[in-house]
Amino acid sequence: MTNPHINPPMEKPSRGVTSKLLSMWQHIKKDRQFLILLIPCIVFYIIFRYGPIYGVIIAFKDFNVYDGFFGSDWVGLKHFETFFSSPDFWLLFRNTFLLGIYTLLIAFPFPILFALLLNEVKHQLFKKTVQTISLLPYLLSIVVIISMLTDLLSPSRGLINQIIAAFGFEKIHFLIKPEWFRTLYVSSDIWASMGYTSIIYLAAIAGIDPTLYEAARVDGAKRWHMMRYVTLPSLIPTILVLFILSTGNLIKIGYEKILLMYNPMTYSVADVFSTYVYRKGLLERNYSFATAVGLFESVIALILLTSANLLSRRFGGNSLW
Repeated sequence: MTNPHINPPMEKPSRGVTSKLLSMWQHIKKDRQFLILLIPCIVFYIIFRYGPIYGVIIAFKDFNVYDGFFGSDWVGLKHFETFFSSPDFWLLFRNTFLLGIYTLLIAFPFPILFALLLNEVKHQLFKKTVQTISLLPYLLSIVVIISMLTDLLSPSRGLINQIIAAFGFEKIHFLIKPEWFRTLYVSSDIWASMGYTSIIYLAAIAGIDPTLYEAARVDGAKRWHMMRYVTLPSLIPTILVLFILSTGNLIKIGYEKILLMYNPMTYSVADVFSTYVYRKGLLERNYSFATAVGLFESVIALILLTSANLLSRRFGGNSLW
């Protein structure tokens, strides 16, 4: 007779695996339409995001077009050392960080406030009109946005300077004054993105349980109190997620808008990592050095994103992963 304590019966592991596979297949079959719609997005990221990652190896090589990625000579951390010892490093780091932090601290709260105020509007036609007008700048090209900004601030025919002159003050050439560059950058970012981002918050507000408002109304809460103690706390998870994503982009400032706005008079405050990579890589054709700078920028962005996610999970209870 077999002693069960010596030879315990073995469970069939395949049963659990099979049930999980069947459950997964049922989910795939149930959501197949959504998964099919997801295929173009997956293909896009594979081709244009993950596929080119192998090219970062040229940051550790003296890349030569004729020798190719694998034929060029290894130089290790040479390009990183050159960049860190360059006088441009701290200037680029300061400009990039300041533009990013100003955009995060000043521009980030505006869509939240706009969504909260728009949610309190009861006249539906007025509400939809304001929301549509606020969304229009996001649909315009960045070239159009900066062209409109340039026309508004023109010292000769710009509306802003016409108003300044009407009050008896001297006209200001905003776009060539370094002290105005960051203000114009952040304010134009608010104008262009506030309407689109507020849609996310309005969608989150629409998902709040109506019984919470009814309970607050029974307790005698006014509209201001309901917005403060019901709507805003319910938005915290959405705010934290968007804040984490914005923190990841703190140092990843796109070069397109900077290139359209800056000029030799504002280089000292406008030159950032992305514009530096553009000049070194595409204009000077120093591909390895430009890749090293871009890789450093991505690593810093990853550290910021991970840190923000950890802090959010620890203190707020919400995180991306």
